[in-house]
Amino acid sequence: MTAAERTAVPHVDAVRLPALRRRTTVVLITSQILGGLGVATGIALAAVLARQVSGTEALSGLAPTATVAGTAVLSMPMAALMTARGRRPGLVLAYLVGALGAGVVVVAARLGNFPLLLCGMAAFGAASSANLQARFAAADLAEPQHRARAISHVVWATTIGAVLGPNIAAPAGRSIAGLGIPEAAGPFLWAAGIFVLAAVVVAVLLRPDPLLTARALAPEDERSPEARSLRAGLTAVAASPHARLALVTVAVSHTAMVSVMSMTPVDLSHHGASVELIGLVISGHIAGMYAFAPLMGRLADRVGRFSVTGLAAGLLAVALFLAGTAGDDHRQTAAGLFVLGLGWSAGLVSGSALLTDAVPQSARAAAQGISDLTMNTSAGVGGAIAGLVVARASYGWLNVAAATLLLPLAALALFTRNGSRGGEGGTRQS
Repeated sequence: MTAAERTAVPHVDAVRLPALRRRTTVVLITSQILGGLGVATGIALAAVLARQVSGTEALSGLAPTATVAGTAVLSMPMAALMTARGRRPGLVLAYLVGALGAGVVVVAARLGNFPLLLCGMAAFGAASSANLQARFAAADLAEPQHRARAISHVVWATTIGAVLGPNIAAPAGRSIAGLGIPEAAGPFLWAAGIFVLAAVVVAVLLRPDPLLTARALAPEDERSPEARSLRAGLTAVAASPHARLALVTVAVSHTAMVSVMSMTPVDLSHHGASVELIGLVISGHIAGMYAFAPLMGRLADRVGRFSVTGLAAGLLAVALFLAGTAGDDHRQTAAGLFVLGLGWSAGLVSGSALLTDAVPQSARAAAQGISDLTMNTSAGVGGAIAGLVVARASYGWLNVAAATLLLPLAALALFTRNGSRGGEGGTRQS
């Protein structure tokens, strides 16, 4: 442990640790509510805004894709900053970059500049990166047998803001009436202020830093600064079959979800859905993503990470069938998007817990950054392709394409489970 880290982390004994866990969780839940509100408020009409600014539906999927790409690109710098200085600096910087990106989106919409819009959306994705990394911050101090539950509580907290966000998109749009800015850009103006508030909450209250504290409590042989590099994280992931499965689980779950969710508002608008109805469908989807996360965490801790990974694949398959065959039945589309959110939740919670179990403490921050880079890069590619698939084929074929991703996930999960002599007991529990 470096001298700076020793200064930043006060002495924490067994008596103080439970209280510190609770305090850290409360702060992370608060920031997640705010971050989820900001992201969901902006992203609800991102594809619609892109279509208005670009003038073509074929490019509408690039706005949410740029957000996912920005989340991916910023994952590694954020992981490097956290590895060197702790969770707090990385989360604060990510929220501030997200606020800057939201402001750029508003300016781009006012100017009708599509490339600038995409740049703003990419920076906006930094806030999503902060929201994703917060789940790992919750796991830093959690007991090994309760890691999935700790992760799920922070994921669940996003429900409040994320469900409310799409429903305030319409009033946010109306709030900029008369300013010469497209109504669909209004939510991004609100999101900028929300992200700044989230950054302040983390900067002031997330003390002591959970990652630095976890390092101080780790065994002596896991405190080497050399073991914390991004290369060490990559080596740790490559050496563990469980870690590799974890990466595939979160990548497939996120790619399937982002690809279908990003184009659902466009498909609904084709079938006569109003902005308010689109907001309700996306709210239901987001509720599926976050509201049942504690259930997924409890299941992952009790019946195992592998079992919940299998549940994720099953839920995603059902969701893609429902959404892909809905046609103009808005209720079936809503049901499909809700189940899609449930599948994503199961995959994210089980995969995140499995990854944290599978790598040594010193390499976790780097490995977690690699995980987010992988999941968001693959989802970015999927989102970019999604717009083209819908434009050239149909929304139904997009769901078919997403379903094909589940086959390698199921095969790898079965192979890894069968190849683990001790079942899930082979995962690291330090």
